[in-house]
Amino acid sequence: MTTVAAPGISTTASALRRLYFVRFAFAVVWAGVAFALAGDLDPLAVTLFVIYPLFDVAAAVVDARASRATGSPALLYVNIVVSLLAAIGLAVAGTSGIPAMLRVWGGWAIVAGLVQLIVGVTRRSMGGQWPMIISGGLSVLAGGSFVAAASADNPALANAIGYAVPGAIFFLISAVRLGRAAKVS
Repeated sequence: MTTVAAPGISTTASALRRLYFVRFAFAVVWAGVAFALAGDLDPLAVTLFVIYPLFDVAAAVVDARASRATGSPALLYVNIVVSLLAAIGLAVAGTSGIPAMLRVWGGWAIVAGLVQLIVGVTRRSMGGQWPMIISGGLSVLAGGSFVAAASADNPALANAIGYAVPGAIFFLISAVRLGRAAKVS
């Protein structure tokens, strides 16, 4: 079965493909640096945790610009606001301890995951979105686990750091799968 892309889909798919490759690389590097340097909750760890949602803001801005031709970027604007609030919340929570960090990180993962899931569903016709849909759903579940882990006897940031790795893999898979849609003219 041959599909004919709607106007703008190949341009959007190409832009998203590049963005997803960048998001993959960022998440892998961030996780590596965070695992190496963020064993305790110190200013460096807090800074690393603030940087991640700020990068999500930048990625959502790029995504919104690229996606205007194929649909409303309203949910991406929601993600921008949520990620900005998460960055601020993480900076403040860093002064209160790991449980507060995990609650903010988890809340952000839940909301951002829902947005990612819904955006992926609305972009299904573009192709390459099943990894984003799955990743969004897993993000919601992971966020809930971070919030729950905040109440544990000895909560740790390691699982929250590990959250970036599966997300990176899903971005890579989606970028590869978007190759076909990006080539359609």
